[in-house]
Amino acid sequence: MSPAAVLKAARLLAPRSLLVTSTAPSQNAVGALGVRRASGAARLGSVLSGRPVSWDSFGIWDTRMEEPVLPPSSVPYGKPIPQLSLSRVGSASVLGRRTQNEDRLQLGCVRDNLLYFAVFDGHGGPHAADYCYTFMEKHVRDALNEDEDLEKVLTQAFLNVDKALHTHLSYFNNPSFLTAGTTATVALLQDGVELVVGSVGDSRALLCREGRSYSLTHDHTPDREDERHRIERSGGFVTWNSVGMANVNGRLAMTRSIGDFHLKRCGVIATPETQRLRVCNAHDNFLALTTDGINFLLSDQEICDVTNQCHDPTEAARLISQQALQYGSEDNASIVVVPLGAWGKHQSSVTGYSMSRNLSSTGRWA
Repeated sequence: MSPAAVLKAARLLAPRSLLVTSTAPSQNAVGALGVRRASGAARLGSVLSGRPVSWDSFGIWDTRMEEPVLPPSSVPYGKPIPQLSLSRVGSASVLGRRTQNEDRLQLGCVRDNLLYFAVFDGHGGPHAADYCYTFMEKHVRDALNEDEDLEKVLTQAFLNVDKALHTHLSYFNNPSFLTAGTTATVALLQDGVELVVGSVGDSRALLCREGRSYSLTHDHTPDREDERHRIERSGGFVTWNSVGMANVNGRLAMTRSIGDFHLKRCGVIATPETQRLRVCNAHDNFLALTTDGINFLLSDQEICDVTNQCHDPTEAARLISQQALQYGSEDNASIVVVPLGAWGKHQSSVTGYSMSRNLSSTGRWA
């Protein structure tokens, strides 16, 4: 059986959830958000801490989302928290100029108070992205049986799915399958308040707060000094192609991924960087997960500006993906838009078209 056939059968046994198939932050962002890295180098800021420094109120919470209050979460946190329905989450994925779409998007409810959102951007074939689409949520569930710390849960899930993928692809005795890989950006939202994001590769997560964008991930690319040094310590090397893009061993434009087993000995790892923050529903507009077909053409702030003009997240996701195509994206372009308590409260002016986008994108996917 082919990998696709095996995964099709496996999906019948996978956890039921709402699945959508496509056919380091900057220092300023860290300071403004008070985001804490997994290493604990920066502490949660006062705005995102557990202390009730500012109280949401029903008067402030007057948005287009119109979600009911979630009492089990609202009482312990001392503030009204919206009950987010997965049906309100927007998503879109477009082919671009590729022959197939290797992006995968996923939404799910891991348990009553824990929602799951993920984007996977495959390369070297869809095998790794398909596998993560089918099994990542299961590995998150399994890790929750061992630990309640969501950062540790995501780290363990990423490592376990990477190991399981190797076993799965090795079964076919086809060395080319082992060169397949995927980015992975996964967000867990607990009680509508506790948000934890884990990521490998160059897919991204951003938070829009009061109309401003804040990065929650940092691309794992060889031109990051810390990542390049790790690759070199592991015996790998970094080269730059004709358009100035750095690659591990001249093959891969990222230093962390799930899969890419031919480069594991060169320092390409599946360990995610994680971020934890507390959602402030009076001020936070939405969470967005995107693949590089969007990231390379639209800045985080442009994504916020366009999305804040839209009536609902579905409209926003479709508009963002189409705008990436208009700006010259040749890659698959995919996005998940998760509305938060302040959805629709902050209007932004839409930025104009930039001819330089087309010029830069030409070399990106050459």
